[in-house]
Formats: sequence, C-alpha cells, structure tokens
Amino acid sequence: MSAPLLQVRGLVLRYPRPRQRWWAGRSWLTAVAGVDLDLAAGEILGVVGESGSGKSSLARAIAGLLAPAAGTVALSGVRLAPVISARTYAQRRHIQMIFQDPYASLDPRQSAGAIIAEPLRNYGLATSAAALDAATALMAEVGLDPALHQRYPHEFSGGQRQRIGVARALAPQPELIICDEPVSALDVSVQAQILNLLADLRQQRGLALLFIAHDLAVVRHLCDRIAVMYAGHIVEMAPRDALFATPRHPYTRALLRAVPRLEAGAAAPAPVLPEATRPMPALGADEPCPYLPRCHHADARCVSNPALQGDDDHRCACWQADERG
Repeated sequence: MSAPLLQVRGLVLRYPRPRQRWWAGRSWLTAVAGVDLDLAAGEILGVVGESGSGKSSLARAIAGLLAPAAGTVALSGVRLAPVISARTYAQRRHIQMIFQDPYASLDPRQSAGAIIAEPLRNYGLATSAAALDAATALMAEVGLDPALHQRYPHEFSGGQRQRIGVARALAPQPELIICDEPVSALDVSVQAQILNLLADLRQQRGLALLFIAHDLAVVRHLCDRIAVMYAGHIVEMAPRDALFATPRHPYTRALLRAVPRLEAGAAAPAPVLPEATRPMPALGADEPCPYLPRCHHADARCVSNPALQGDDDHRCACWQADERG
C-alpha cells in the first residue's frame, strides 16, 4: 500500500484560559488531544462533530496557522514545520484552505482577480501580468464570469464569494485543500452548487480534501471516509457507508439519532448529549474516556481512555465497540 499523502501523528493543540486572578498560574484548554489521521491522495476525508469538538482547531493546526503543543504533520513523507513562517512559507504551498465565512475571509480592499492572483505572486509562481491571466482562468473554472475580475467582494453574493475562495485555494496548485465548513454559511441551494464544484475539482485535479462539517447529510454526500470528533479526540473513523450503517461509538450513534427525519410519523430527534448519568471520576494515572460522563453504556474500563481499535477500515475508541457490534 502506498504511503498516505497526509500523515498526522499525536497532534495536540491547547489554548490558554483567562486568568481568574492576576497572580494565578496559567491553565490551558486542550482543543485537540493527540489526534492521528491519514489521508490518501485524491481522497475526501470528512471530520464531523458538534461545535466545540476541535474540528476547526485541528484544521488550522494542520494548515500551519496555529502552532501545536505536540505532534507532527507530514505531507508526502516530508515533515512540515509546526507553524508558517518566512523561512517555511514555501513548504506549505501544497496545503491550502477554504474558510467558513465567505464574507470575512476575503480582503474587501482587493478585487476578485487580485485576491486569486495573490498566492501566485507570493509563492513566486507567476509575474503580476501572468498571475492575473491565471486568476481569470481560475474564475472560469469555478463557475464565475472572468469579466468580473475587477469587482470587489461586496459586489458578489455569498455563493460567488465562496467560489472566489475556492479559486484562491486552487491558485498555487495544491495537493490538499482543507475545507473548514465551507458551506455552513450558505443557502441550501447554494450549498449543493459548492459541494458539486468541490466534487468535480477532485475528479479533474486529483485533489485530496479534508472536509470539516457538522452536517451529516453533507459529509454523506461528498466524503469517502468520515472521522468523528468529540472533545478533541477522534472517537470513530470509518468508510462513509459503514459509519452510517453500523456506527460503533455511543457518540456517533447519538449524532445519527439527532438528525431530523422527514418521514410521516417519524420520532423527534433525540438530543446529542443526554443529561449526565454519573459524575466524572477522579483522575488517576490514566485519562478517562472523554464521553464517560454522558455515556449510558460505561463500565469500570472507561476510567481509562481507549485508543482507536478495530480493523484498518472501521476503528472506534470504545472499550465496548466489539461487544456491541
């Protein structure tokens, strides 16, 4: 089996908590807790979970926008510097990012053509004139009229702005694009257009996509494999069809039960996180399972956090995954 395009090992990202008193010591919130994942060339890996589960933090750490506390990121077998700097800037050309908010992620002082051409100039891939020509070609590729290259972001709709963001990500010819909830701020009809555009670009360019989302219907439509995150941990990873047919982790099952159904007589969706059934145990030598306070299936083994286990295709971080099928 060939080596994966992207390899993430033991990635940890922490944020400082506000100090309650000026003399108090600094405490930290762990947003990403030792994540491992692989992504093959041309594959779309979805990362799902509720808000606050660490999805966007994971994306930014892989892209080099945030410095991880521990762990490594490698692309095509080459270990990347933990954060983008002037010295390591060129290293990151093959990982680009599409952001969630098409209104906040574009410079309002630049025209659409200048925004798309900027990565080409920054990486030294084209002169100013050639970069503008490439930008207009990219606008056509993502479904925008090249004649609009002199317009500014406020003159475009939300879906058109996100297409500009897609074109900007394509400009330096990356191997991997990280999509951080790229359709969550768009209307449903526009969401479908952007998803179809990403699927077409994957086919035409052989791109790999790391697709962050909280909408299970979106990842089911687009992704080849799905990783489920909870409290900074990946608790389950499986091919798309296997995850929806036979979810193994209690949190994954809760997410699927929470999806509204349109069938007549369908039951109301269950809450993702039911009320806690037991207090969090005192921390010993091992870290407990992060889902323990909410889990109705927990037993004595759950005071230590299991690693992802199972076959290579379907893995789950739960002591009872095999027992429950």
